[in-house]
Amino acid sequence: MMILSSQSRCAEGAKPPAAAPSKQAASLAFVAGAGGEYLFDTGVLRGKLRPEGRSRGLASVVHVPTGATVDRGYGLVGFYRVFTTGTRYGPGAWDWPSTAELLADGAVLVRWPSAENRPFELAATYRWRAPDVIEVEAQVKARRELKQFEVFLASYFDSAFTNSLAYVKENPAGGGKPGFLAAGASFGQWLMYPRDQGAVALITDGRWKLEPNPVNWTVLPALAAPIGLRRAPQSGLAAVLLAPATDCFAVATPHQTEGHYSMYLSLFGRDIKAAETAKARVRLWIAEKPTDQQILKAYEAFSPPLRK
Repeated sequence: MMILSSQSRCAEGAKPPAAAPSKQAASLAFVAGAGGEYLFDTGVLRGKLRPEGRSRGLASVVHVPTGATVDRGYGLVGFYRVFTTGTRYGPGAWDWPSTAELLADGAVLVRWPSAENRPFELAATYRWRAPDVIEVEAQVKARRELKQFEVFLASYFDSAFTNSLAYVKENPAGGGKPGFLAAGASFGQWLMYPRDQGAVALITDGRWKLEPNPVNWTVLPALAAPIGLRRAPQSGLAAVLLAPATDCFAVATPHQTEGHYSMYLSLFGRDIKAAETAKARVRLWIAEKPTDQQILKAYEAFSPPLRK
């Protein structure tokens, strides 16, 4: 396809196109903006972290090559519900007081201090690993023992991302072999893919009945690896969420076209001793038309080999 120069386009009466980010401007580093926000333009993705200084992950995210909007609502890879056995710590971490700082390598470190009703310190480091890959490292330091601690990491995608899937050990739609199982409406409204039976016990221990907005999850086949996928069929974009099996015990999503257009990862899922510091990692890759094999290779490059 021939691309007209801006001078040729103006000669035809068209407005000059908006300037694309130059190679010099594109960077794998956040830049401090106004009001506690951190801006990014990697050349592939453009947007902000901590919109209006609030802990709501990545927001106003645009895929630069296609111009497509990626996120909506509460944004991408934001810290939402936090649990221990029998306890929910407020509606969501995005409402807790927090601070943030820009690190020397261009990453952003967010901190939520402990409080009388939160016996732990929580932190998150957002770091670009590639122009289309953001990595989030969650860290918790326990002030007392935390029984079956969980961070529910939330991503809300544009309504174009209608196809929601997770990578399961035995895909009933694929002859019982490992594969991506779509979150069809026939399964129910709110769907959870667990790592194993231990994860099922944790999911069903009563934490999801705690107000506000309790959720009744339908448990689907077990994961082969914690890989969640949201596809936008028209643009070909895909949002791929990856986490090591040691760090993530479930992938959750509403059925594909339910109005949240969201995906969640349940992190930690274990006891954390008093004074212990624990970490979990997640990557979000915004890819153009990735194949299943490319997704699996990306997972294996990030995490230990797939669980057999």
